[in-house]
Amino acid sequence: MASPPHERHDAQQRMLGAVPGQPALGRGPTPGSDYSRHEYHHPAAGWGAARSVGKVLERAGEPMEGFRALFVMNQEDGGFDCPGCAWPDDPHGLHLDICENGVKHATWELAPANADREFFAGHTVAELAEWSDYDLEAVGRLAEPMSYNPATDKYEPISWDDAFVLVGGTLRELETPDQAAFYTSGRLSNEATFLYQLWVREFGTNNLPDCSNMCHEASGRALTAAIGSGKGTVDLHDWEIADAIWLMADNAATNAPRMLTWLAEADRRGAQLVHINPLIEAGSRRTIIPHEFAHLATFHATSTGTMNVQVRIGGDLALLRGVAKAVFEAAAQDPDVLDHEFIAQYTHGVDEYRALVEATPWADLVRDAGVDEAGVRRLADSYLATKRVIIAWCLGLTQHEHGVDTVREVVNLLLLRGNLGRPGAGPCPVRGHSNVQGNRTCGINNRPDQPFLDRLAEVCEIDPPREAGLGTVGTIEAMQSGDVKVFVALGGNFALASPDLPYTFEALRKCELTVQVSTKLNRSHIVHGKRALILPCLGRTDKDVQAGGVQGITVEDSMSMVHISYGMKDPGSPQLRSECAILAGLAQATLPESRTPWQSYADDYDRIRDTMAQVLPGFEDFNTRARGPHGFRIHQPARERDFRTPSGRVEFSLASLPDDVDPGEGRLTLATVRSHDQFNTTIYSNDDRYRGLKGLRTVVFMNENDLRDRGLEEFDLVDITSFSKDGTKRTVHGYRAVRYEIPPGCTAGYMPELNVLCGIADYSTQSDQPVTKHLVVEVTRSREVRPID
Repeated sequence: MASPPHERHDAQQRMLGAVPGQPALGRGPTPGSDYSRHEYHHPAAGWGAARSVGKVLERAGEPMEGFRALFVMNQEDGGFDCPGCAWPDDPHGLHLDICENGVKHATWELAPANADREFFAGHTVAELAEWSDYDLEAVGRLAEPMSYNPATDKYEPISWDDAFVLVGGTLRELETPDQAAFYTSGRLSNEATFLYQLWVREFGTNNLPDCSNMCHEASGRALTAAIGSGKGTVDLHDWEIADAIWLMADNAATNAPRMLTWLAEADRRGAQLVHINPLIEAGSRRTIIPHEFAHLATFHATSTGTMNVQVRIGGDLALLRGVAKAVFEAAAQDPDVLDHEFIAQYTHGVDEYRALVEATPWADLVRDAGVDEAGVRRLADSYLATKRVIIAWCLGLTQHEHGVDTVREVVNLLLLRGNLGRPGAGPCPVRGHSNVQGNRTCGINNRPDQPFLDRLAEVCEIDPPREAGLGTVGTIEAMQSGDVKVFVALGGNFALASPDLPYTFEALRKCELTVQVSTKLNRSHIVHGKRALILPCLGRTDKDVQAGGVQGITVEDSMSMVHISYGMKDPGSPQLRSECAILAGLAQATLPESRTPWQSYADDYDRIRDTMAQVLPGFEDFNTRARGPHGFRIHQPARERDFRTPSGRVEFSLASLPDDVDPGEGRLTLATVRSHDQFNTTIYSNDDRYRGLKGLRTVVFMNENDLRDRGLEEFDLVDITSFSKDGTKRTVHGYRAVRYEIPPGCTAGYMPELNVLCGIADYSTQSDQPVTKHLVVEVTRSREVRPID
């Protein structure tokens, strides 16, 4: 029986942490009182991961399919690509090239299609709104298209044809195509990505916000400005031969667990493994790789780190510049420290950069980095002692006001010793979702470049719009103001992944129509427009059969490798359609006079790839090369020291140090992170094994001194208030303070729960990204908890 309205409202507000005097609920399973924390001293992966995989398969709705998936995931011969992270497949054909989190995500996708018409008939949207996000996704896969009926407050079945007519008719009735926005997550295949942007641009807008706007936008803009390409230059062969690997602002064991294999191999050959992060994570210490059965059986661990540098939140630019200062000081004694030939032939601006670095006092660098001079010099000594250096990074570098400047400082440091465009060295952004890089390559970009639009116009015979469209933050603002009336999302969970959750919820509800193409029920189906559609699609693990036979799709990993993927499981419902088929139907309904062969594309994806080969540089002979062993690598000019910048050289950056060390008034700097039992907004449990936390997600990790200064003990209830750029405040109530090894003045907590603290104005002026890794907050003891009726 449904809860009374006041209790439903209370549950929703407690998920937002918006009820003073009550513990927050969070987005995972409903928490109980059985929570704890201990120090985690075991190797990453190993038996802990093996046991976790066993539990996942045991409770899966399709345990045998889940077990079979282990042997075909990330395999080039008829296998499917992991729907989780974007770490590359092993080029040597490693069997069981899997990880704990990949198995969780694949098994999550293999769930039965229980979110059907009977389920929706039994629940109003108001009732579902009080469910936790864990419970929503636990219902199972979506089974058929559904349309929201405001009279009953329920989703009801709708035919595919009627759904297409509703979308097409609504879009054609808009005053301008710019009154619609079209979002995608990194799950979308390359083929569906290309069709999506083709439909949207033929319709007449570049409003193509995507998850990159919230994660690695800073990386793309920085690398484009510096080296003329928005991608890293390294591949896995470089990881095999690098003398040093620096991993900045990333938790390898959780965000890309298969990376641990490569870190372990690097340690065995004597490479330096440097982890730079405010938190010392389990993946920076030791690992036991589960597919190394002898090591697993004998509990033999391998080191995954030779140095940990605990930088303050936002201090990475100063740290890198401190290393550069030490390098220039060493060069004054030994000129050969610098790669003068490389610098002279391939770079621009070194003299200005050297003057800037030498003029910066050590005291400023130490203060801004939060690392003492001796620590910075140890890091510099490691850099000077190694010839081939890879610097890899993740969102802890990008989700800041100065994210672009920081990534450019990575490039600056690499340039000094020629660590760009040679084997075993270079910049390496570590992407999150499996095809987020492919989405951008294949056209999902609200700021498309003119050469791409020119090729698209010529090959596809359309007239694409030329002005920039809206990104994620701009789309939320435009929905709030009424300038965007239709919101379409292919994949993801926009309502939870975005900043300022109440503001984003309100913006979505103002839309005339919201359309979600999804695999499972999530919060974005509950927070909807005046009219709403749920269109269920095939997942990466589902077999895709079209008129032209069994279809494969491609993805691009973090290192620009493109390979084909074939689903292994019969779809759980006959009503499920592929992303490409759904897009073809939407396009035909929207553009009845279109000359684009939409149905032909949906019937046979080879035809999509043939067109992509004509439009996208590096995709020549796409169909043949994608089917080769391990696919192919997209040509990266900067890897060959061909720098497509205006000067034809790599550009040194001359950014100032950020002025954000002390927010003042006893305030702290907060970064949002993921737990180990989580993939993006999907939460598998309330545990975070590698941080030793069980049964709780509504926490704030704090330095012991910061706890003591506020008179707090571990697990005391606290309120967290953020201070936005526009002067507004936001508070979450009823979180628990947890002692953790983190620099003084720094705190951390989980997303998506704490996205509520990131105001809509809190985005970087350099990248337009929400600054969820750099929020100014105040932590205070919660007032007395009132009893829950």
